[in-house]
Amino acid sequence: MANYLVVGLGRFGRSVAKTLYENDQDVLAIDEDEELVQQAIDSGAVSEAVILDASDETAMKNIIKDNFDVAFVCIGANVQASILVTLLLKEAGVPKIIAKAQSRSQGKVLEKIGADEVVYPEEFMGKRVASKVLRHTIIEHSKLSNKYAVVEVLTPKSFVKKSLIQLDVRKRFEINIIGIKDSENNVLISPGPDTIINEGDTLIVVADSKKMNELNRLK
Repeated sequence: MANYLVVGLGRFGRSVAKTLYENDQDVLAIDEDEELVQQAIDSGAVSEAVILDASDETAMKNIIKDNFDVAFVCIGANVQASILVTLLLKEAGVPKIIAKAQSRSQGKVLEKIGADEVVYPEEFMGKRVASKVLRHTIIEHSKLSNKYAVVEVLTPKSFVKKSLIQLDVRKRFEINIIGIKDSENNVLISPGPDTIINEGDTLIVVADSKKMNELNRLK
């Protein structure tokens, strides 16, 4: 089992920590705000959280002494602290560092000093909201190879209240549904043929890259 460190318990950091914890991973979360730390523990988002100023190098080095496989730097609003923490994590030899950024320029700096991956939550949510308004179906995709991609698809109205076996998407659209995410971001992995699709669900599918435009035309 991997060990995860989450630095910052704002909405993004808390969501990351909660998702990891709910999937039975070992998670340590830290934040300088005592109230945020207590809220995270009381709500069951994490079982272990520490009140700590991430810009305190000595305190951070003591925390990083533990062997973490992945660290999430979720303090994008504090650029200086975000850069310092990323540097400390890199120097400590943490294998993978994922950092939150609020701008592309901040993201470039974080990548240069050692972040393995930079995420832009505000940008992603903006695209997601706009996609829902425009009824574009595809909201996110990750390329697996030259031929296939993992795609997040907003549930078409024609899919609502139907089971996977009724929809027969593999034959009709040449896609495989490997997960379903509900409106509260709970994810069902490998749904069975009798699983019912609900309004507001997001389908996680493996699709032929050439079929992307067809997915966007689903109603």
